Amino acid sequence: MGDVCGRRGGRDIAVEGRRRTAMTGVLVVAVMLLQSPAEALSEQALAAAQRGDTEAAAGLWRQAIEKEPKHFASLFNLGVMLHRGKRQIEAAPLLERAAAIEPGYQVHLMRGSNFQQLERREEAIRAWKAALVYQPKNVKLMQVLSVEYGRGRYFHEAAAMARAALRVAPLEQNLYFLAIKAYQDAGSQTPAAELAAEAAAKFPQSARAQFEHGYYLQKRGNTEPAMRYLRKAMALDAKYEEPFFFYGDLLVKQMKWEAALGPLRQAIAIRPEYSPARVALARALSNLDQLPAAVKELEEAAQLDPKNAQPWVMLSQMYFRMGDEDRARDAKETSQRLRRENPTVLEAPQARPFPGN
Repeated sequence: MGDVCGRRGGRDIAVEGRRRTAMTGVLVVAVMLLQSPAEALSEQALAAAQRGDTEAAAGLWRQAIEKEPKHFASLFNLGVMLHRGKRQIEAAPLLERAAAIEPGYQVHLMRGSNFQQLERREEAIRAWKAALVYQPKNVKLMQVLSVEYGRGRYFHEAAAMARAALRVAPLEQNLYFLAIKAYQDAGSQTPAAELAAEAAAKFPQSARAQFEHGYYLQKRGNTEPAMRYLRKAMALDAKYEEPFFFYGDLLVKQMKWEAALGPLRQAIAIRPEYSPARVALARALSNLDQLPAAVKELEEAAQLDPKNAQPWVMLSQMYFRMGDEDRARDAKETSQRLRRENPTVLEAPQARPFPGN
């Protein structure tokens, strides 16, 4: 009895297995019938791309697009592959067509990256702004937009974007610095100073935050409190050159020549190409009657910043004081030539509005 039951159970299981296999086959056939030729080609292209056969993938995606010109997956994936392969010109129209069919975060993000590589900044910004609509709290994208606005000298837009990001991530100190720099470039000192004070209070262990507050205090003539914040920044980070330079420069302005030497030399030790620090150091040395040392710093500054007339103006004065009238005259002529050739070298970049805002 047991054997019979056992055999009967085996036949039942086998029959059930054949039924399931048959049903699976029916489903596969049904899926294949439902799948469009473009979708089938797109899947083959994706498999080829994953194997690293990009030429085969490109050919298959192009076939899919030929069969179905509005096939989003083929347009988008081919565009992405071409973009990553540094074929941005070919990628651009494909990504545009994909965005027109199915606009979304990923396609707009990729359009922005493609436009950026093509140095089409305004179009990149517009594409990234379109992406931001789908992820309005994407802080990384906001940072990218703020930086790109700044590169295009759209400083007010850069600052506004950084401040929008701060509302989403108020503890991200780099967003403060991004906004401060944008306001500074735009010539908007008051909001820059307010943000710097807020950052210094919020991030007391950040050398950059303490420096920014000190910098804006000295810009407003509040020298003593500025120097306190600059000293704190120097203590927090001995390898951050800006606090050392501005502290030393303030000492030079206060005619504390000897005291200025240490911080200015430290700034130069950290960043040897720091031309303004060399000019400030030369000014302190010259007032201490260390003229050869001052000349050495100025000659180095002139090499580091060949378009800047300031080192040559001071060199003319130093050479004259040393009795070398020929070199003094040559240095003066060089300074005058540089002023004519580079009239805007000392001017701040001017802000401009983003077109179409």
